[in-house]
Amino acid sequence: MLSIRGLNQFYGESHTLWDLDLDVPRAACTCVLGRNGVGKTTLMKAIMGEVPITGGELHYADGVALEKRRLEDRSRLGVGYVPQGRQIFPLMTVEENLRTGLAARGDGLRQVPERIYELFPVLKEMRHRRGGDLSGGQQQQLAIGRALVIEPKLLILDEPGEGIQPNIVAQIGEVIRRLIADDGLTVLLVEQKLPFARRFADHFAILDRGRRVAVGDIGELDDAVVKRYLTV
Repeated sequence: MLSIRGLNQFYGESHTLWDLDLDVPRAACTCVLGRNGVGKTTLMKAIMGEVPITGGELHYADGVALEKRRLEDRSRLGVGYVPQGRQIFPLMTVEENLRTGLAARGDGLRQVPERIYELFPVLKEMRHRRGGDLSGGQQQQLAIGRALVIEPKLLILDEPGEGIQPNIVAQIGEVIRRLIADDGLTVLLVEQKLPFARRFADHFAILDRGRRVAVGDIGELDDAVVKRYLTV
């Protein structure tokens, strides 16, 4: 679904991503792991076009050169994105937040797909409440629901479990597996929690100082790899 080749990115004089290669297989969940500050969020932003890249290619779906597309066009191509910190609109209702995603569909749909409420029943119950009045876990479900409104082919999640109670984190993981199984969705996520990655991901990639240093099926994420690259 997504093939990244030779990706380089700079913040000023700081070289943050170094000749990075990564394959994100279709209809599976790939989890990007690494210590704080190694470039995980920068990678997600580079894929979405939120930060410029200085070299490399992003081959998406059936040969689309994603790096040549504008930020706003990437969502129209079926790339959904839930950034770190959720970034919902606190003064808008849940339903209004969800409707903001409809513009990227391009088919004129005006109503929130019922599928979103099926996946996250709490959003239907609270659809008339303001986003800022929701708990952290409910806001994360709202952010994911907003990304799913476009019916993406690729869903990018940056630390979906950050600051959320464990039962909601588990619910989000179950939704991810359901979307993969039922809809053939491809998921790329950043996650710090190893139990979450091992339970819900199919593949992993580890970054260290902006480089990809390990990759494999999730069953290959053994204690030796964890100790070398993830233990603080």
